[in-house]
Amino acid sequence: ESTFLGIWIFGWDKLGKKLHAACIWIVALAGNLSGFWILIANSFMQHPVGYVINNGRAEMVDFIALITNSYVVGQFLHNFLASIVTTAFFVLAISAYKVYQKANTNEFTLSLKMSLVLATVGLLGVMGTGHLQAQQVAAMQPMKLAAVEALWETKNPAPFGIYAKIDEIKQENDHEISVPYLLTALVYNDLKGEVKGIKELQARAVEQHGAGHYIPDVTGLFWSFRIMIVSGLIMAGVVFISLIGWFRKTLFESKWILKLLILVLPLPYLANSTGWYVTEAGRQPWIVVGLQKVSSAVSPNLTPLEVNITLIGFTLIYAILAVVAVKVGFKFVKKGLTSEGGAN
Repeated sequence: ESTFLGIWIFGWDKLGKKLHAACIWIVALAGNLSGFWILIANSFMQHPVGYVINNGRAEMVDFIALITNSYVVGQFLHNFLASIVTTAFFVLAISAYKVYQKANTNEFTLSLKMSLVLATVGLLGVMGTGHLQAQQVAAMQPMKLAAVEALWETKNPAPFGIYAKIDEIKQENDHEISVPYLLTALVYNDLKGEVKGIKELQARAVEQHGAGHYIPDVTGLFWSFRIMIVSGLIMAGVVFISLIGWFRKTLFESKWILKLLILVLPLPYLANSTGWYVTEAGRQPWIVVGLQKVSSAVSPNLTPLEVNITLIGFTLIYAILAVVAVKVGFKFVKKGLTSEGGAN
């Protein structure tokens, strides 16, 4: 990735157009391939397969089972399509901004159309794969599903919560607003079907793994999931409005739609972040579900001070890099295309 990215950055005037374009395609392919292997590792943590326990340590015995883990398929497709949505909205926002300014209108009108099509395909795919992934979670990690829905009691049929004032100490919800049958319908594609509640799953976990607290951050998961969903619905609404404007031939003159496309740029990043919080926080207290707890995976050679110093250090470094990236991005967006169509 880094090699071909370097060739692409420094090769504008040194390579032919096709070869230069091929370099960035290789970067994209390699990036997604890296993501696939990362998600294989993460999927093992969510749903371990292809291993045996030998003298207290997990050993891989089936590489094919590892890379064909059913959890990998859902995770990779959902993440790949989410990356398409993020890319599409990034290009949409910049294109809308330049069309609004009436700068390089032909080029940015074309990029706006292309990214709008990509956003439509990506959003439909994200919704479909998200539904399938939710059904996988229901089958493989019922505690995560119950926590995401703040479902304390087992129910058949189970409602989908819209709003709830969650009391994790009393293990109950106050002032709850929900849609009857909807959670069962999402899990089973049917109006009949039992969804296990947190209390029953906690008792079952104690029986299987011994005394302990097996309930993740219910409040954080409940609201993170809904922020992700609302972000996705807003993006879908904006894309729908934009498509109507395109077919009516009013999109590129409609200032309010162009402004809307700029304003929604943070939403895919918000949806991605809250979605990953659901994925990772939802498997707590496990680092590998059913096999090893996070508490037993902490290195005895590290002190809390060392961990905090590292965390603060990385946070500062990434914050600085983020500020630099945003400033550089704004600089080149404002500058626009060069007459040669070069590095800008």
